[in-house]
Amino acid sequence: MAAAAELRLLEKSLGLKPGNKYSAQGERQVPVLQTNNGPSLMGLSTIATHLVKEANKEHLLGSTAEEKALVQQWLEFRITRVDGHSSKEDTQTLLKDLNSYLEDKVYLAGHNTTLADILLYYGLHRFIVDLTVQEKEKYLNVSRWFCHIQHYPDIRQHLSSVVFIKNRLYANSH
Repeated sequence: MAAAAELRLLEKSLGLKPGNKYSAQGERQVPVLQTNNGPSLMGLSTIATHLVKEANKEHLLGSTAEEKALVQQWLEFRITRVDGHSSKEDTQTLLKDLNSYLEDKVYLAGHNTTLADILLYYGLHRFIVDLTVQEKEKYLNVSRWFCHIQHYPDIRQHLSSVVFIKNRLYANSH
């Protein structure tokens, strides 16, 4: 999904009126927001943070210094690892790393949904939708997190719902 489409989804989920003008710049198609009363803003996380502040929903940026740092960390992960992947192996490594991190967590940062959860959900959707049942089981923590986030209708909007089987198909053999 193009960054402009993700930013429009984010606008809608934040309750902002549509109408921002987005474009993409350079070889990597870095998103650009043309602001009405200032310089253009560049970069997915910069623009998304701006939109959150414009909507007065700064709690999505984290409520403590640690949560704010974690949100920024995961936004950076989104841009460098998710958007920068180039192969099936990169995707599997990314999912393995995320799966380990989410082992004892419901959200990426803190105890509530943050901008990091929303943008990582948007970024991973195209990969998760194509996972086999076995791959979804292999990345069980990612599957649990993704399933949880997709159940927020304001976040998922028109994106296809990914089906997750509740019962494990294969028992661990000893």
